Amino acid sequence: MGETVSTRDAGTTHRTASDRPAATSLRTRARIAHVIPTLRVAWLENVVLRLTDQFRAGFEHVVITPSGDGPLRTRFPEGVSVVAMAERHRPDRWNAVRMARLFRALRPDVVHSRNWSCVDAILGARLAGVAVVIHGEHGREAVDPEGHNPLRKRLRRLMVPLVTLFVTVSRDLARWLVEDVSIPARKVTIIWNGVDTRRFDGRDRQEARRALAIPDGVIAAGTVGRLDPVKDQIGLLRAFARIADDPRALLLIVGDAPCRREIETSVASLGLEGRVRLLGEREDVPRVLAGLDVFVLSSLGEGISNTILEALATGLPVVATRVGGNPELVVDRSTRPPRSSEALAAALKHCLDEPALAARHGRAGRARAETQFSLDRMVAAYGALYARLLQTTAP
Repeated sequence: MGETVSTRDAGTTHRTASDRPAATSLRTRARIAHVIPTLRVAWLENVVLRLTDQFRAGFEHVVITPSGDGPLRTRFPEGVSVVAMAERHRPDRWNAVRMARLFRALRPDVVHSRNWSCVDAILGARLAGVAVVIHGEHGREAVDPEGHNPLRKRLRRLMVPLVTLFVTVSRDLARWLVEDVSIPARKVTIIWNGVDTRRFDGRDRQEARRALAIPDGVIAAGTVGRLDPVKDQIGLLRAFARIADDPRALLLIVGDAPCRREIETSVASLGLEGRVRLLGEREDVPRVLAGLDVFVLSSLGEGISNTILEALATGLPVVATRVGGNPELVVDRSTRPPRSSEALAAALKHCLDEPALAARHGRAGRARAETQFSLDRMVAAYGALYARLLQTTAP
């Protein structure tokens, strides 16, 4: 089974990579090949979706994943090709060669891979003669949240001559690449993720609370994210149990997948039935956030948290663990050490007891999202980066 290429323009639905017309000297727009881990609707993948949607002038985009098909495919805009390598990409030494074949067919001007599962694209791009190769670090792996794996650090160092530039989404990841992995600082730059402040604006709060059946007088805390050990929703439940005797307190957990049954068991064992609601996957996250009073994130590791960005844009005060890039987003002393239910509970209790102060923090967060972390700012930064690197490699 070969790679599947889907183009959503000119009425074309599916064809193989070899059927795609090669680039010619008549092409006037630079072609960017974005290599992403999956076609799941997840945060890293959503960043690329936003880029391809917002970023048209002067560029065309191809999206490639080493894994199989997924629901994100249909969300990419018209004219964006999507390649799912699926069975062609296996954990063996030939993956870079398979990538090189694909790049020779697509002839991109830039290959931009992201995270560890896509590193084969780096060597593949060089084998195919691609002039600009960017590797993005959006967060360390869930199995190694602090980035200590010696083999992966060594392989990243070996790739330095092949990579034009490493792009991270936080100062924490940039520091890790330079100080722990030993990537030269001149090859590392930071572009923070951006949030659509028009979509996440916190309006229609009363309608949102009615839709979520949040009673008057209740202070609703909430979190959004995949139910996964690295997100530590179990730790959040233990923290919430410390303040659950306050009748105003309610916790909403949005997300699904690996740990749901364990979380349901913890809710029962902690006696939190009726005080904690598991909402599952939601397509209306902006409305859910609009109905909350405080956003909480209990992660054990993060690159940069898109859910925190969305909460800031919504105007919510944020309580988060002091990991990864979280302290770069949350600057009102509302970060807490990870794995500390006492510290997390104290921060949530403060929001319950000082709602006016919490609301003031929320307004300050909204202003920060608009000025520092907007989607427009992120798109402009990537556009400038691609243009600069293409110019410096032009013959």
